[in-house]
Amino acid sequence: MIRQKAVEDSLAHDVPAVEHLQVLCRFREEFYGCLTRRADALFELADAVLCADGPVRDLVGLSLVPEHRRGHGALYDAINHGQVEISRLRRALAGLPLPRAAGGRIVLGVDVSPWLRPDAATSPGRLFCHTYGRGRGNAQMIPGWPYSFIAALEPGRTSWTAMLDALRLGPDDDLTTVTAGQVREVVGRLVAAGHHRPGAPNILVVLDAGYDVTRLAWLLADLPVDLVGRLRSDRVFRLPVPPRPPKASGRPPRHGPELRLADPASLPTPAITTTTDTRRYGTAVATSWDRAHPRLTRRAGWEHHTGQLPIIEGTLIRLVVERLPGERNPKPVWLWHSTADADTADVDRAWQAFLRRFDLEHTFRLFKQTLGWTAPKIRDPAAADRWTWLVLAAHTQLRLARTLTTDLRRPWERPAEPLRLTPARVRRGFRNLRPKTPLLARAPKLARPGPGRPPGRTNRRQAIIQPVGKTTDRSTVAGPEGRTS
Repeated sequence: MIRQKAVEDSLAHDVPAVEHLQVLCRFREEFYGCLTRRADALFELADAVLCADGPVRDLVGLSLVPEHRRGHGALYDAINHGQVEISRLRRALAGLPLPRAAGGRIVLGVDVSPWLRPDAATSPGRLFCHTYGRGRGNAQMIPGWPYSFIAALEPGRTSWTAMLDALRLGPDDDLTTVTAGQVREVVGRLVAAGHHRPGAPNILVVLDAGYDVTRLAWLLADLPVDLVGRLRSDRVFRLPVPPRPPKASGRPPRHGPELRLADPASLPTPAITTTTDTRRYGTAVATSWDRAHPRLTRRAGWEHHTGQLPIIEGTLIRLVVERLPGERNPKPVWLWHSTADADTADVDRAWQAFLRRFDLEHTFRLFKQTLGWTAPKIRDPAAADRWTWLVLAAHTQLRLARTLTTDLRRPWERPAEPLRLTPARVRRGFRNLRPKTPLLARAPKLARPGPGRPPGRTNRRQAIIQPVGKTTDRSTVAGPEGRTS
């Protein structure tokens, strides 16, 4: 009787693990279905990324991983001539379980990470990507392929994110317009997958200072989303127009007094002030001003706007923390929340969600330093997109397997709780988990290598040197409403 009860308790304890394994198996089957050309080679290539002993340094090294049963020629052929049905893979990612914040709210983080290609003079579609060099304040512009990522963020401090989309920015793309369309498509897929229903809390989208958050709020006003974006400290905002005195003449003003972020003397009395004790940053003080808006001018994205320029009101938030790692005197962080007349709960939710945006940096570091996202020397941008989605699929499998693998801890590493393993430590045990999942790739066929180029003959088809940077004529750029001049 005691033994039977122990077995029942063990089965009850393994129910979540069995469910997680089923979700992982279904995703692997769906991922294989998204590979419409060179499917077997691409599928085994993704498994090689997951099962390699160390960080991925190059593509050819993955052909030596036992999980990749094909040669290096098939590997490069799959990257260069394979095909991934990206729209289907995006729907598969949106249908997976997503992390949620307090109250069941979905928090999405949007950021751009570059794939630097400074020596690839023959690769088209490169832009000058902003990167930080060695030393404080040493910023550099290096040619590369910038990719815009959208991920669902978890509520606590973690290095896990749920990647939902990736899109390469081209020379003709406007960052704000492309980001608005990308967020719109992701939200549409989340609604179609049943993650957001009418009456549920709005999806919170968090952005850094490189985005025009006010214009994004204007472009996404019809969606159930709230935006939180970081602002530069030299921005100038306007407050609402105060009541007009009686018998005032002249044209009524559209903007109220100025609010200069760099001038503390111009800051009026805040509407809300909250104080929160945090473990990492000490005491955090957040102050907010209601219905703050920028004064728009007819330039950049508003150059082709028809009619009067809108007034986009929101909540301006100033966050000051007691301490910050690496800085003695932390500077205040300015945020703009698209919700006007936000209450105390909205203000606290906004700045706490913005702090979770930095979890994306851990994911980008994993992509580049462990999974080898930027390691291949690929010329074709289409092949770069194909490899990017393979890395996203591999990262998604790691996230689904975070509760299924055992911790293969190094002797010098600290023990970690089973539910607190990092993605790199989950990757170590994925090789032992892989036999329990569907192995859909067929065995390779025996073949002989081709003759190749005859000895002594050089390549007569030299690649064309490609330009770097924006190539768009601003006079023909579509405005926010999609019209062109």
